[in-house]
Amino acid sequence: MRRGGRTSTLPPTELVVAGAPGGCPRHNPALDPASVRISTVTTLADVIAVMDRLYNPAWAESWDAVGLVTGDPEQEVRRVLFAVDPMRAVVDEAIEGGFDLLVTHHPLLLRGVNSVATTTPKGRVINDLIRGGVALHVCHTNADNANPGVSDALAAAIGLRDTRPLKAMPAEPMDKVVVFVPLEETQAMLDALAKAGAGQIGDYERAAWSGIGEGTFRPLEGANPTIGSVGDIEVVPENRVEMILPRHRRRAVVEALIAAHSYEEPAYDVYELASQPSERGGGRIGVLAEPLPLADFARLVAESLPRTEHGVRVSGELDRMIETVAVVGGAGDSEFDRVRAAGVDAYLTADLRHHPATEARAYGDPALVDVAHWASEWPWLADAERLLRDGLAAQGSTVDTHISTLCTDAWTLRI
Repeated sequence: MRRGGRTSTLPPTELVVAGAPGGCPRHNPALDPASVRISTVTTLADVIAVMDRLYNPAWAESWDAVGLVTGDPEQEVRRVLFAVDPMRAVVDEAIEGGFDLLVTHHPLLLRGVNSVATTTPKGRVINDLIRGGVALHVCHTNADNANPGVSDALAAAIGLRDTRPLKAMPAEPMDKVVVFVPLEETQAMLDALAKAGAGQIGDYERAAWSGIGEGTFRPLEGANPTIGSVGDIEVVPENRVEMILPRHRRRAVVEALIAAHSYEEPAYDVYELASQPSERGGGRIGVLAEPLPLADFARLVAESLPRTEHGVRVSGELDRMIETVAVVGGAGDSEFDRVRAAGVDAYLTADLRHHPATEARAYGDPALVDVAHWASEWPWLADAERLLRDGLAAQGSTVDTHISTLCTDAWTLRI
């Protein structure tokens, strides 16, 4: 397993951490904070802004509790620790290691509380974080639904290719605006609509379609026409201009259209486009580089993920060939219907319960590979660390980042 501390001003460091006999990896002590050179002041707000772009809180499930738990947005952040769980041991690691920010996947306060007094374990954790000046930020189901997210890291760890979401979120709602303008105004209208947010398609901007036709109208009494006279029928060569836009930009685009048009009453339409799946969402489906027997695939999983007492459990004919695989980081037995509909050969996830698993066996497909919850989500930490460093570097700042090597899986012995 690879993990370690690195800064954007130093070359990456890889640390190989040996597994403790019969259990989880041993903890690797953090580097001395005094040895880390920071080139610019980075605030907690700077870090959270990058994290929110990577793992937008709007992508979280409605029941979830993500975002900043403790900390002052204006405080300086020099050292960041990534971990799966905000457990007591991890919090102690963050405080004792001189970290300014702890980023975890799982929430500390998923359910509402009435007190954070030190008389409760979570209350003591919160008080110690605050006293130690350690901010806590949570990226949970917003990281599950991101692209790349938790299941992308799990898929990459076992070498899956050509991945796509298992449970795709809808893409951003889109509109199409259609406006009719005199020929000579076409380019100015395109500029105005593009500036307001229309015409963005992938890596292209100001994308539009136009076609020439005729517009006709008769100005009535009280009108102040740009072209023509009151009471007379007017025929004008016009362009039909079409551009797409995010629905949340509709008001701005329509206002820009009206402001840029020379007509007193411009003719335009706004169409709501059909919803499309996005590349974000829970789980991933992919293909192995080469088909493997189920037993060998399970060994690949065991070798690719951190060792835990839970180990790797397998359900299915051990010699059946596995090529297409669905993965869900974390608890995944709620997704059996989607997995079966996808027609994959194997399903890799965590926390499979008896009844859903036996029901899946009754259907015959797919084969099941069950790992520890913590182990299935641990690979995401390296992705989050790398993407945060890249995001901060793009805006000219840097922090020292580390991945916790503490195993916080709940089970400590299997007999």
